[in-house]
Amino acid sequence: MKLISQLSKETGIPIGTIRFYEKTGLFTGETKKEITTNKYIYYGEEVIEKLRFIQMAKAVGFTLSEIKEVIDVWYKKEISKPAQIDVLNRKLVQVEEKIQELKAIKKQIALCKFNIENDTR
Repeated sequence: MKLISQLSKETGIPIGTIRFYEKTGLFTGETKKEITTNKYIYYGEEVIEKLRFIQMAKAVGFTLSEIKEVIDVWYKKEISKPAQIDVLNRKLVQVEEKIQELKAIKKQIALCKFNIENDTR
């Protein structure tokens, strides 16, 4: 069991971010029942793995709400391969839509630039 400062050092994630993730419901810690002099929250090894999962998922474009939907079943391997593929396919569709949106914006900016460069007034 680790304190939040130890989690932060081990994962490189700031304490504030870890607290935010916990408040968001991505994982929970626990107090030690035998210790009544403080309200320290302790975290098991699975939280480190979940934090790494969150980092990886965020790095490839998943939002925290999307991560929250799948983290527990994915981490516990309670999600079937077809369901995993479905989650990833939905994200691929979103990424493709975003690419098309960005291409349209790029085209519009290029057209605006062209018009400015070729304005003969």
